[in-house]
Amino acid sequence: MEKVTTVGLDLAKRTFQAHGIDAADRGLRRKLRRSALLEFFAALQPALIGIEACSAVHH
Repeated sequence: MEKVTTVGLDLAKRTFQAHGIDAADRGLRRKLRRSALLEFFAALQPALIGIEACSAVHH
């Protein structure tokens, strides 16, 4: 996979879903625990990130 250019992050209470694409539109999917989230993004090159959160995230 080439450099990830866009990442969508679905926020949740305990686990997060990260979906990304590279310049060739190939996909990346990761289920991440809260403790692994920072490590995941630290390993990526700069990219456009979109965040989705439902109302349950805030409880």
